[in-house]
Amino acid sequence: MAEFNFVKPGLNAVGQYQLSGIPYATSTLAIDSATATELEFPTVTKFVTVVNEHSGSSAKLRVGFSAAGVAGNNYFILDNGESYTGEFRVSSIFLRGDTTATSASVIAGLTMIETNNLPTNWSGSDSIYTDGIG
Repeated sequence: MAEFNFVKPGLNAVGQYQLSGIPYATSTLAIDSATATELEFPTVTKFVTVVNEHSGSSAKLRVGFSAAGVAGNNYFILDNGESYTGEFRVSSIFLRGDTTATSASVIAGLTMIETNNLPTNWSGSDSIYTDGIG
């Protein structure tokens, strides 16, 4: 009897990025300004959208790809009500309030690629990816 061994998609499986993403959504995340909040995804992402949900006085949201990045200088900022969508293949993102606490929502399109397929971390400790990450 024949056995079929199906190959799992890897990080460079182009078809995984051509298909529509598997939906992932979370809302009203309480984000502290003292420590980074890591949001881990179950599989590698095709895209990520982050929304700063804070209303009222200014409460900017730092978004980055490592805890060191959002604590240092490697992040981007979303002001109240702003959102950003990027085509990132990551297993997690890091959020932190810039000077005060805030709240955020995240929407992502997931692939079927397991997170252990990412060849490196985004902490900035890898000699290849030091600039602009962590």
